[in-house]
Amino acid sequence: MRQAQYTVTPAAVHQHAAQLLQAHLQLPDHGPKCRAGVVITLLFAAAARVSSLFDTCQRLWRAPSDEAVRQALRAGLPALAELERRLNGAFGGDLPKALRRRRQPLALDLTLIPYHGQPQQTAQELYRSHAKHGTSHFHAYATAYLVRKGRRFTVAVTPVTRTEPLAAVVRRLLRYAAQVGVRPRYLLLDRGFYSVGVIRALQAARCPFLLPVICRGRSPDDPRGPTGTNVFRAQRHSGWGRYTLTDPQGRTATVWICIKCCNAGRPGRQTLVYAYWGWQPRSYEQVRQRYRTRFGIETSYRQLHQARIRTTTRSPLLRLLFVGVALLLRNVWVWFHLMVFATPRRGGRQIQLQRLRFKTLLQWLLHLAEATLGACDVAYADCRPALGVMPVDRRR
Repeated sequence: MRQAQYTVTPAAVHQHAAQLLQAHLQLPDHGPKCRAGVVITLLFAAAARVSSLFDTCQRLWRAPSDEAVRQALRAGLPALAELERRLNGAFGGDLPKALRRRRQPLALDLTLIPYHGQPQQTAQELYRSHAKHGTSHFHAYATAYLVRKGRRFTVAVTPVTRTEPLAAVVRRLLRYAAQVGVRPRYLLLDRGFYSVGVIRALQAARCPFLLPVICRGRSPDDPRGPTGTNVFRAQRHSGWGRYTLTDPQGRTATVWICIKCCNAGRPGRQTLVYAYWGWQPRSYEQVRQRYRTRFGIETSYRQLHQARIRTTTRSPLLRLLFVGVALLLRNVWVWFHLMVFATPRRGGRQIQLQRLRFKTLLQWLLHLAEATLGACDVAYADCRPALGVMPVDRRR
């Protein structure tokens, strides 16, 4: 194995992430204790602890109060639309030029964060979906990811409201991706995007896509026979087809269908039904394997929640910021692995994930915050401890 030549320190990682965020977010200083650098350090520490700003400020001796940090964010952050634009610009700040030269496969998906409170202004801020974690109300965010091994960058994020059609969300994601220089080769979408509006929007943009079909109509077990898209699910052999969708407004959209039958273990055969447009697959297996590349987005969502600041605020502005910080830190982690930790070799760089895990990067950011602001490893109490505990100095 090739011997490593350099070392990467927590300070280098923090400096790179902080400069990238501040260059696009442009947070101003808010008093002598709430400078922009301190606020960003606290955001990174809260993300690393997967905790709230309140708890993070309590755990650092020289940190400003949580209320001071919130006031600094309220005073320094722009409106929601402008914050969305700046965060998407930050996602493109680290993209390698090689990913901008050619069209890249993109995966689009929705992530739903359960919410049990009331909206800040109107009910349209909250997204309605199937019940999960005891609620059917969510703060929803649509994201676009590059689908390339070792280069799975987030290139766009946008909040989704209750009444906004998904076709408008898809167009906005593609516009943000184009602004950072990423053009889609094809799109891999979740089954939730299977609708006439989304399909017509992508066909009008001449953008190839692939997504699973939602099977509707009479089931294959019905004595009268299957109807609708359940006809494809009832097939016992792989094949091709064509289908025309119709929405309640009478609009139609035509897609090509791929039916892939495969073994599914002990229960028996499994029938996968895909809809595609804009490209010609060579085989049924190629369609299945191409869509399987989208599943890496689930890992990205898992890492998103490993660095998402927890909050109970009603503000969609702060919630978007916290999601954006988590996605930005994950992009920084991908960039370091691609540009710093990867081993040069013929045929492409070899990614060395064991050199820096994502959780380790978050721990580095937390340790640097503790070294800068001082770690508070005590807890205050109203009653005198029984034995073995020294009095606490409340001066900070």
